[in-house]
Amino acid sequence: MRDVSRLTRFVALLSASTAMVMGFAPLVACARPDSAGPELSTQQPDTTPSLGASVPPPASNPPTDTPPQPDLAPPPIDIPDLPVVSDEVARQEASRLAVLMKHNVKGFSTYTPERRKAFLTLAKDAVTQADMPVSRPQLVMVVDRNEKIQHLDYVLALPDAPWESLGGTPVSTGTTGRKYYYITPTGVFQNTADRLGYRAEGTKNKYGIRGIGAKGSRVWDMGWQTAMKGWLPRHETGQIRLEIHATDPQFLEWRLGHPASEGCIRIPGTMNKFMDHYGLIDALYEQAASYDPRFQALLPKDRQPTRIAGDLVVVIDSGPLTEPKIDPIADKRPLP
Repeated sequence: MRDVSRLTRFVALLSASTAMVMGFAPLVACARPDSAGPELSTQQPDTTPSLGASVPPPASNPPTDTPPQPDLAPPPIDIPDLPVVSDEVARQEASRLAVLMKHNVKGFSTYTPERRKAFLTLAKDAVTQADMPVSRPQLVMVVDRNEKIQHLDYVLALPDAPWESLGGTPVSTGTTGRKYYYITPTGVFQNTADRLGYRAEGTKNKYGIRGIGAKGSRVWDMGWQTAMKGWLPRHETGQIRLEIHATDPQFLEWRLGHPASEGCIRIPGTMNKFMDHYGLIDALYEQAASYDPRFQALLPKDRQPTRIAGDLVVVIDSGPLTEPKIDPIADKRPLP
């Protein structure tokens, strides 16, 4: 056993000596090559990168004839001014549009003097209360949600002169008594370029109804608005996306003139097309189309925007009540 132990120690010493002579030093020696012992001083220096050592990047030879490029700032956006015409020119343009609507828009009416006066008075009061003064001659879309009226009227709003009524068509606003149907809110809503509208795809639901009109019909997005829940008796409110759009031309358009929507404003398909072609409330969209391709793609290529285009939609209620009546049996139903 003693001879075996001596033999074992001899083999271990021989292995250690061989490792040092062959250059296999411990990891610490590889990490710190300057601390190698004298027994390694006769060897050639090891040029292989060691673990943990930083390797310099390969040499580069950038061209010297190309000056450095500064950061390119986007070109400034040149936003055109909104068109401004005189009151006389605005009246002439309004008369022209009224004649075109009479010949091209189904159900167009110029209303009685009493109805025109109601549209003009309530619309002007609403714009004043909303602190959204009219600074240029422009069209304003006015919608009366009164369940006995349910019509829209296009109004020529003048900054320093009496407003004038052009006429309009039947509409459908929010109804009551049906779950998840909201009452269209009153107020002044702006068709701003902060929101991008869209076009109907013409797809049918399970009942075969095209809810927002035929394919290609325009949808104007007036943003999130607070509206009363028409199926509840206690005036609870919620948020709806207020939109202006057509309805199914085959099954639902004949119902215009009565509350029927889920809170949006439904209009005839021919009025939808007329508003889209002449840009009646697209003044800010037309402005945005000059620099934003999204609005260029949305607006019709063959459009003829009027110089008195506006951007305001006013929802009024000319009825004796300040809001449509709630379904009479709604208070007998428990809240959901």
